[in-house]
Amino acid sequence: LEHILIKEFHQAHIIRDDHTHKEWIQAILDFIVGDQTHLDLPLDVRGTAFQKQVWQALQKIPYGETRTYTDVACDIAKPQAVRAVGNACGANAIALIVPCHRVLRSDGSLGGYHWGIERKQKLLIQELERTVRD
Repeated sequence: LEHILIKEFHQAHIIRDDHTHKEWIQAILDFIVGDQTHLDLPLDVRGTAFQKQVWQALQKIPYGETRTYTDVACDIAKPQAVRAVGNACGANAIALIVPCHRVLRSDGSLGGYHWGIERKQKLLIQELERTVRD
């Protein structure tokens, strides 16, 4: 993730500081290991009105559950916009908080994932194991 940050902000002078937002960092780490099922962090999300609409719908998908791109398109009252929903998921820069990993193809396959298909699969397995465990 640090590599991605440096690549995206290649002209910035990035200084690691593990103390400034310690609570936020801990919340993210707790989510990653499965101790938390929801992240509630302040967001500064930039996108088109349509993208924001899709991302809000994604945030309503419960932990451990999945939806299809078609489901999301119907949820936002734009059933013909399935591909556009997929593109909005791909443009999501704040994975985990906006859980685009919970969206699958209509046939149940994983589809794509901006952060790597292996990571998508691991997140889904982790969420499923956590919900079964609880």
